[in-house]
Amino acid sequence: MTPAVFLAILCLGMASSSPAPDPVSDAEWQRWKIKHGKTYSLEEEGQRRAVWEENMKKIILHNGENGLGKHGFTMEMNAFGDMTREEFRKLMTEIPIPTVKRGKSVQKRLSVDVPNFINWKKRGYVTPVRRQGKCNSCWAFSVTGAIEGQMFRKTGQLIPLSAQNLVDCSRPQGNRGCYIGNTYLALQYVKENGGLASEASYPYEEKEGSCRYNPHNSTANITGFEFVPANEDALMNAVATIGPISVAVDAWHDSFQFYKRGIYYEPNCSSTAVNHAMLLVGYGFIGEESDGRKYWLVKNSMGLRWGNRGYMKIAKDQRNHCGIATYALYPKV
Repeated sequence: MTPAVFLAILCLGMASSSPAPDPVSDAEWQRWKIKHGKTYSLEEEGQRRAVWEENMKKIILHNGENGLGKHGFTMEMNAFGDMTREEFRKLMTEIPIPTVKRGKSVQKRLSVDVPNFINWKKRGYVTPVRRQGKCNSCWAFSVTGAIEGQMFRKTGQLIPLSAQNLVDCSRPQGNRGCYIGNTYLALQYVKENGGLASEASYPYEEKEGSCRYNPHNSTANITGFEFVPANEDALMNAVATIGPISVAVDAWHDSFQFYKRGIYYEPNCSSTAVNHAMLLVGYGFIGEESDGRKYWLVKNSMGLRWGNRGYMKIAKDQRNHCGIATYALYPKV
């Protein structure tokens, strides 16, 4: 069964008319442009500057409220600061969850005792944070991360795998390169193709090209993949007993766009509609376990300057917050 399922990600866009810039922000605006390599035409700069100033106000307001104990996480201006909320949302697509046979192997483990903390990054299962850039390829990075972890479990070697291989070559399975894609279809490609190239032999380019997969450069293969039952108990067991898991979340919010650190909780997050793929690498809690400060630890593909050096903590056991357990799956190697 090949479901018509797609997943879009965050990139860059354009804005409309703008008010006069605030001269108090001139120096900070210039520093931000230099830091993130931003260049604009004269007309575009005014538009981008207005969006940036509005986003800065949201961040300052949120962090002020957080200082009063309202939120539990902080926000920070980052490379997405010149995007409006509408632009951010336009580049994402809600995913209809496929009706497939889900995770018997995980369901059998529901009674198994699991640790209160797990961090597969510290155990050597996770490659460095990558940056998808202007290509809508979060789905590809989520899948390579999940396969990398399982290959490390099997071989003891952690080898970065090629997201570009997936972007270029999984159209026959239904993905659409840098436009939109889906983790299910990407794993289907790896299984049908009989292998996946390493990042070193097939490096990332931030754009779709012709498929250049060479079987001689195959570094990993999978025998199949499993969906995790769509609940947080099953997901916790899967992470604890299997390793890093490919997940998708509702990232359609200013708070996600500018997340910095802390346990992410967004009141407007959907628990069913997901639109951005990441890699779940662990879980834990802050303070006493019973005080509601449990979290999932996820690796994003927006570079080291997003979040906490590319990572995010999402509220755990809060009614499937942001849909963290809605669309989780892992490869078998």
